Amino acid sequence: MKLLFHSYKDTKALRRLGAKTLLTSFIGFTAYAQQPPAKDSINTLDEVLVQAVRVNSNTPVTFSNVSKEELAPRNLGQDIPILLNYLPSVVTTSDAGNGIGYTGIRVRGADASRVNVTLNGVPLNDSESQGTFWVNMPDFASSVENIQLQRGVGTSTNGAGAFGASLNLLTDAYKKESSGEISNSFGSFGSHKHTLKFSTGLMNNNVELSGRVSNVGSDGYVDRASSRLKSYFLQGAYVGKTTLIKALAFGGSEKTYQAWNGLDAETLASNRRFNYSGQYFDDAGNEHFYKNETDNYQQDHFQLHWNERVTDSWSTNMALHYTKGRGYYENYRDDKTLSDYGITPLIIDGALREEGDLVTRKWLDNDFYGATFSANYKSAKLNATFGGAWNKYEGAHFGEVIWSQFSNSVRPNDRYYDNDATKTDFNVFGKATYQLTNSLSAFGDLQYRRVHYDATNVVESSSWAIPVDDTFNFFNPKAGLTYTVNGNNNIYLSYARANKEPRRNDYENGAFKSESLNDFELGWRYKHGRSTINVNGYYMRYKDQLVATGNLDDVGSPIYTNVKDSYRMGLEADATLYITNRLVWRPNVALSDNKNIDFNNQTTDGPVNLGDTKIAFSPSVIAGSQIIVIPAKDFQVAFLSKYVGEQYMDNTETGDSKLKGYFVNDLNITYELKNIPVFKSVVFSGLVNNIFDEQYISNGYMYGPYPYYFAQAGINFLAGATLKF
Repeated sequence: MKLLFHSYKDTKALRRLGAKTLLTSFIGFTAYAQQPPAKDSINTLDEVLVQAVRVNSNTPVTFSNVSKEELAPRNLGQDIPILLNYLPSVVTTSDAGNGIGYTGIRVRGADASRVNVTLNGVPLNDSESQGTFWVNMPDFASSVENIQLQRGVGTSTNGAGAFGASLNLLTDAYKKESSGEISNSFGSFGSHKHTLKFSTGLMNNNVELSGRVSNVGSDGYVDRASSRLKSYFLQGAYVGKTTLIKALAFGGSEKTYQAWNGLDAETLASNRRFNYSGQYFDDAGNEHFYKNETDNYQQDHFQLHWNERVTDSWSTNMALHYTKGRGYYENYRDDKTLSDYGITPLIIDGALREEGDLVTRKWLDNDFYGATFSANYKSAKLNATFGGAWNKYEGAHFGEVIWSQFSNSVRPNDRYYDNDATKTDFNVFGKATYQLTNSLSAFGDLQYRRVHYDATNVVESSSWAIPVDDTFNFFNPKAGLTYTVNGNNNIYLSYARANKEPRRNDYENGAFKSESLNDFELGWRYKHGRSTINVNGYYMRYKDQLVATGNLDDVGSPIYTNVKDSYRMGLEADATLYITNRLVWRPNVALSDNKNIDFNNQTTDGPVNLGDTKIAFSPSVIAGSQIIVIPAKDFQVAFLSKYVGEQYMDNTETGDSKLKGYFVNDLNITYELKNIPVFKSVVFSGLVNNIFDEQYISNGYMYGPYPYYFAQAGINFLAGATLKF
């Protein structure tokens, strides 16, 4: 059974092509076909790019698929995490409050550093922080063909270990016909997105060139939380009868005014848009804000893929990749000890000036490169994949003082810290699904992963050092069964083990143990016509889990601590229900219990055992709903709802650390105008976020005993038009 994505307009085309199975769907939704596509389907070779890391309905893994068509109606400038907000067990947040700039995603309570992201099978997570920074890839949703989110450990893949989910992205498939698009959108807080796309189509039936350039900007809901983002995507494809070769170059630059300080409770009550970043006071006590309190980064990616269908049973994929990143944070630092920045104190007017104001830049200059490979064998009963990857990261961390209040000795290129780090990540895996009987299939997956991390110093300081030289050897087995009850139902059961190395900041904060996870999943899938229902339960048992303490470091990154024993247990359900041909409902709900067992809270008087406590940032209830009405052909109205229950910002369950639950609703409208001069069509899109003006908090942290909050925007809108030719 093959899952296909297409729009309403495809139905007539399929009839003209003589398709034996009628497919009927509307923009943004999926449909099931009884017949698989022909082997020379335009997407068959493209799918090999991600075949080694993807799963299907015969695999005992919990997952959701999202197509380009589903992303399009809301793709008006917000980042990919915000576009995935309505998937099961997903919670998203935005530093600037409106989904543009720095955004975050959590799945089953696990943050972005525990969500393993691959792009065409190539690892995307940063090697040291292990997070994915979508701000470096603005408008990347405009170059995505489809996305698969695997919840839990999932299957073996390249990159960092998955401790909450795996997110696999496939970039645009090649096109047979030439095409072009011009998209423009505008909205609240000065938000805008401008995108230009093109494809030559297959020239001489073999070669296609395509690309995209984008400009995204916003002033942000939070004061001065501006974003100035640019990106590009270029692709060359060679298509043979059994060969697909793709060369890709893509990247982006971002300049965002920092908004990672949040708000204390008193300021939140009086001015929820206030931003402490860049704040300083002159000698007379007057308040000022440093204009260049910004994050500046450029990241460029290069990938070369060679896919070969060797025989009807064998196919292979090999890829080379290289990523170059460089940039800095610039900060105004008020009343800092000068010697900590390599500056000799001065005597001025008879007084020794040991403290003063500074402007610093913290730089990161890194290279990430490597190779991935896989081979797939398919027969009537067996589907087996063998693969692996070798990747290396080289990073330079250094800091500069570009201005000092009380020193004339600051010179260009002087560095008050200068640290290097390398990380090598190697893995090999083999996984297979075997059809034991007509109704029962077995899945097995074995992975060996070796990680070596070497850093001269993980502390951004010249006065003290924490060097690291660690090697980890991980064995990650997985197994499961899928039982097909009948043509409408199947049941699956699986076990998966994962291991994960510490992040760079974990070493700095004394949490240097690797962690392990045993994940048990039990699920039921139901399909009738176009309607589907998925229900699954999970139990994830951790050893030495690195959980968020609720505190942040000086650049807004969470601080973690090892917890000896903990678990996450839950029930997830989602559905796509075609109530009529013009009314579709897509609800989901996740109920969970997330606990630290015998949690020891570190205090100034020593550890205090608090018994079983809730894991930070792990709400017990997450629910979503999409009600889609198609009042007329090419016209769609979607009412979108998201509920996130209360959660704690630390692991002590104190009242001050509690974030209240929230319920937010959006309205999304799209209309496609066809058969007009010059253009194939014009698509108009409108999105009203938080239509009932909920004053809510989606994220926060603890500064000692004091809570700080990240306020999200009230009612706001985005509207745009896409010209297709």
